[in-house]
Amino acid sequence: MTGSAYKSSGTVGPGGRVEVSLPLPPGTPVEVIVFVPGADDTDDLVAAAGSALGFWDNPLDDEDWNAPRPG
Repeated sequence: MTGSAYKSSGTVGPGGRVEVSLPLPPGTPVEVIVFVPGADDTDDLVAAAGSALGFWDNPLDDEDWNAPRPG
């Protein structure tokens, strides 16, 4: 089987409708496959890591770490 693939993201609207614009001429036969992405196993870890970034934005800590060391 040969063909071309196009990827597009969308949201299901009223009545279960999804509109997709493709660079194909009218009347071109296509096959539509709907894929509903599930939650990624690492989504919670990424959210936790991002929420803790404020800890590193500390001017007193920056002053200590960036100060020249003797020797």
